[in-house]
Amino acid sequence: MLSRDGRPTGLGDAFAHYGRIFKTLHLLQFISDDGYRRMIGKQLNITEARHRLARRILFGRRGELRQKHSLYLDRAAKYLAADGFPVTDDLLARLSPLQFDRINFLGRYAFFRPAEAGLRPLREPSVGDDESGL
Repeated sequence: MLSRDGRPTGLGDAFAHYGRIFKTLHLLQFISDDGYRRMIGKQLNITEARHRLARRILFGRRGELRQKHSLYLDRAAKYLAADGFPVTDDLLARLSPLQFDRINFLGRYAFFRPAEAGLRPLREPSVGDDESGL
């Protein structure tokens, strides 16, 4: 039993203190080790980019990724390897279809300026609303 009547038992206290030790060691390593901090930051960036992409897909395409970006990445890597470029596992690990800034999730829209000949003249600020006829 780890708790009784809403209060931790001795064993529950021991587990809580044991967990705090590892949390403290993690925080100390995060503060002191630049490589560890970069690794954590890289993992967070990948995860955040994946969540951002998922939100965009859910909103713009109703949950469907209609373009085949990861297939194109695979095809490009195979083309480079066949052409003699050294495609290593480290290089492939850095490729990600999560770069989606150029993907238009909402379709294509064309906006045309109307011809100015059909517009009414602008209202003069010195003329009151009563005199404008509106």
